[in-house]
Amino acid sequence: SLSQINTIMQEGFSAATRVFELLDSPTNITEKEGSNKLIVNEGKVKFNEVSLSYKGSNEILKKITLSLPSNSITALVGPSGSGKTSILNLIPRFFDPQSGEVSIDDQDIKKVSLSSLRSCIALVSQEPILFDLSIKENIAFGRQNANYEEIISAAKSASAHDFIIKLPQGYDTMVGEKGFSLSGGQKQRISIARAFLKDAPILLLDEATSSLDSESEFAVQKAINTLMKDRTTLVIAHRLSTIENADKIIVLSDGNIEETGTHLDLIENAGLYKKLYERQF
Repeated sequence: SLSQINTIMQEGFSAATRVFELLDSPTNITEKEGSNKLIVNEGKVKFNEVSLSYKGSNEILKKITLSLPSNSITALVGPSGSGKTSILNLIPRFFDPQSGEVSIDDQDIKKVSLSSLRSCIALVSQEPILFDLSIKENIAFGRQNANYEEIISAAKSASAHDFIIKLPQGYDTMVGEKGFSLSGGQKQRISIARAFLKDAPILLLDEATSSLDSESEFAVQKAINTLMKDRTTLVIAHRLSTIENADKIIVLSDGNIEETGTHLDLIENAGLYKKLYERQF
């Protein structure tokens, strides 16, 4: 054991160097000193002449102007690399645009505190982020002061309660790292339960059903349809059948808005959306 100590210490020092180098690296997303708290009354989101590029590369978004009305469902569709996820990532300020402004209820999100901004947003991504904790604790990340009854109510709304109570320890079942003990559909419903518990006025859905089988997709889509009620929702979907009932569909191509309208409008226009739709069906 004594002979191995030096080797173990050197490995630890090497790992620590890399970890602290990452932790000490400055972030590009900062908030101004004395930033105001974001006040959300309606939940309207607007992009005004927004351009974005990553690390000096070609522009991903080119002077995008669009609006997400309150209590409505807006869908983003388009080929891979068209800028869908980039638009979604700008709302919680995972990135900042090089030019233009993103606002919520006419408040520039760069001028409000990050904590107040992100507390108003719920995100359900394609790959749910679960921690090596119990199901109850994973759901409670949506609102950590929630009581047990509120957690159960959120799980029921997400169509997750029935499978949770059948597990060996119910809500106290440990999910393992990244939720490896659960199926894809079960992990996604826990992620949706977390969003229900947070009860944020703005909901971002990033291809939340694209990696699921048909049976899991049906259960998850049912939960998502419930979650979207009375919220400002932005949804990215590869499966166009899931967004046919959206209030507005925005079609992106190469960082530009190609078309905007309802599903029926865009089918009649016989443009890029119709081509994408016919390719799938």
